Amino acid sequence: MEHTIRRRARWAGTAAAALATVLLAASCGGQEHPATAHGQSAAPGTGTPPAAGAPSGTPGAHGGHGGSAEPPPAAPLRDSERFATLTLPRPYTPKAPSGGTDEYRCFLLDPELKDKAFLTGSQFLPQNTDLVHHAIIFRVDAGQAEKARALDERTPGEGWTCFGDAGVGDGAWVGHWAPGADETLLDEKLGYPMPPGSKLIMQVHYNLLAADGEAGGSDRSAIRLRLADGTTDRDPLETATLAAPVELPCAPGESGPLCERGAAVRDVIQRFGEQSRGAIEGLGQFCGGGTLPKAGPTQRCDHKIDAAGTVHATAGHMHLLGRAIKVELNPGTPGAKTLLDIPDYDFDEQAIRPLDTPVEVKAGDTLRVTCTHDAGLRRQLPALRDLPARYVVWGEGTSDEMCLGLLVWSPSRS
Repeated sequence: MEHTIRRRARWAGTAAAALATVLLAASCGGQEHPATAHGQSAAPGTGTPPAAGAPSGTPGAHGGHGGSAEPPPAAPLRDSERFATLTLPRPYTPKAPSGGTDEYRCFLLDPELKDKAFLTGSQFLPQNTDLVHHAIIFRVDAGQAEKARALDERTPGEGWTCFGDAGVGDGAWVGHWAPGADETLLDEKLGYPMPPGSKLIMQVHYNLLAADGEAGGSDRSAIRLRLADGTTDRDPLETATLAAPVELPCAPGESGPLCERGAAVRDVIQRFGEQSRGAIEGLGQFCGGGTLPKAGPTQRCDHKIDAAGTVHATAGHMHLLGRAIKVELNPGTPGAKTLLDIPDYDFDEQAIRPLDTPVEVKAGDTLRVTCTHDAGLRRQLPALRDLPARYVVWGEGTSDEMCLGLLVWSPSRS
């Protein structure tokens, strides 16, 4: 689980910073389609946005991502690029463990790379959007792939359960899909390295809230890869995650057993495993300077950069109670820059956002992620209003929350 910031993104060299990687595989976790969770319906396949002038934070502002909208046509291939589409070998019927309504399932896919290549774009193709609510694509080497193959063989059914990470240790995040995220092409001189023999692990989050945790059909999703010739020199891309804790009390007028923080934490651990405790408490300690942050709607975390590079694109992720998210470089200094600012967060608009001008970062710089959540939205959203009130902490489920900034960057070669 601790595999993103510590190893790949190189933002911080401390073990504490690596705790934030628990958020990585969960970065799109816990998502559900709010319009379909309780049999509600939005405009077919649209994820209908709020009407003009709708106030921020209304149910419309958090979308109605439902139906089976077709992805947009692929952009034309560029020099030395080719498409390769990988599909799950067989349909998979999800089943949520531990009495929950979410399953994270990992599948090993082989792009059959005999020569070096670069991944310059990807488009996840969800086959059953009633079930599929996020996907993360990890690149693994031959040794990791063998571990994954062995895990797959001893696990009943297609793939293996993988809350929190790919289930086989380190893996490089090279693509993802969440509502509103389609293929985003960056400069042709950029790409994720794909050494010969590289395999992919596709982690899919299935949400079964509408069926009370029972199987509601099968899925056979796919991913379309845009692969470029590895003989052309390109700046290697990496994905960095910047996480902050979530400590959101019940809203005024709400009550119940899960409004007590300890009970809420135990509930998350029961649903997703003991590693969840490390994410909740460890991230809170790291970002709070050794103590848990004060409960409240807005939380932040500063991450020190320990390697120079160039940031090319950003994205932000929260769940249904999210109001706003911001990522800043060196806040409070004369050279401060805002890399991402979403003052009216929409769960159904989680596309990667290329920067107008790439931003150089250097060792010692600070990146700050700040999120604001609103427990009052729980009463307004169809997906949440029938669930028990709870103190919300970091978690991978529908009624949990996250605060995660994503940065697509290329480390300095010098």
